[in-house]
Amino acid sequence: MKILFTGSGSGGHFYPIIAVAESMSDTVRERKLLEPTLYYAAPTPYDRVLLIANGITFVPTAAGKMRRYFSLLNLVDIFKTGWGVIRAFVRVFFIYPDVVFGTGGYASFPTILAARFFRIPVVIYAADAVPSRVNLWAGKFARKVAIAFPEAAHYFPEDRVAHTGAPVRKAALLPAREGMHEFLKLEHNIPVIVILGGSQGAQVLNEGVLSALPLLVEKYQVVHQTGEKNFDEVIGRAKVVLENSNHAERYRPFGYLNDLALRMAAGAATIVVSRAGSGSIFEIAAWGLPSILIPIPEPTSHDQEKNAFAYARSGAAVVIEQNNLTPGLLISEINRIIGAPELMRHMSERARMFARVDASKTIANALLDIAVSHES
Repeated sequence: MKILFTGSGSGGHFYPIIAVAESMSDTVRERKLLEPTLYYAAPTPYDRVLLIANGITFVPTAAGKMRRYFSLLNLVDIFKTGWGVIRAFVRVFFIYPDVVFGTGGYASFPTILAARFFRIPVVIYAADAVPSRVNLWAGKFARKVAIAFPEAAHYFPEDRVAHTGAPVRKAALLPAREGMHEFLKLEHNIPVIVILGGSQGAQVLNEGVLSALPLLVEKYQVVHQTGEKNFDEVIGRAKVVLENSNHAERYRPFGYLNDLALRMAAGAATIVVSRAGSGSIFEIAAWGLPSILIPIPEPTSHDQEKNAFAYARSGAAVVIEQNNLTPGLLISEINRIIGAPELMRHMSERARMFARVDASKTIANALLDIAVSHES
């Protein structure tokens, strides 16, 4: 039994695959099935350590990116995509998987096209409230379509779509329950704001936090994931803005939060301020924490604003649009939420209801069912 995963080379496409692979390992033992052979087709491995840890073989692919704006690179990428399709046909033919699982993105197109040509069943996962162009295309013939946001359902055939929620890795699923204040060097009796800018950080979000920092540390402790490339600059500026503060030690910046540090931060958090990538939203939901989302605006991102407002409609979060982000508004919203215990409880409950923490297991079972049927 062989299962081929495919997606673009970003964390938003990669981590759901890892979450499904983790659940698949548990599920095959529960169902007393033979362990499937797993492959991952993408331009880059993204995280070789996680691939190896989950027994996944990396299969390099190529694909051009079709931008939504005029660029001469679109002409170059037409040829790159053509070469990627030829390469994918060869790879898929020699692997000949029993099912292909795609998480969207331009780089998954050649592999899914090859799977369709060879009549190999395809399952796709749509992470965003508005699906990507590749997922919209693949949804026309996919055997099953898993969606993270219910708003995406009407884009796909009703009889093949399932609102599973987003697969979240085990390491990010459960917040720490002890030792987090000591780990992060925090005090126990002061609320904690955790600020997440994504794996690369977020320059605009960092600017907003730094401007608000002197007032934030008067009442709160701040754990700030700045992004590694921004870390030195943020540290330097934080020293300046907190120079006259009596509570500078309440600011705890990190370039990157690894799995352990992220669990510790989630366990200590009173509220989360974050960008609005699908993966971030569903991790926050799984933690059961109130949140303030500051999405990347269009046209830079074609999904974060829609994701943010879709999640906010559940009652679990509030949205501050980037163009409206000011230190005063950020502080005001944090004070409003933390100062209202009933609102905090309501947002936490709504977050947990939204999370669907069994998403990865649901998808793993569907893939195994199709793979077993195809193999026989």
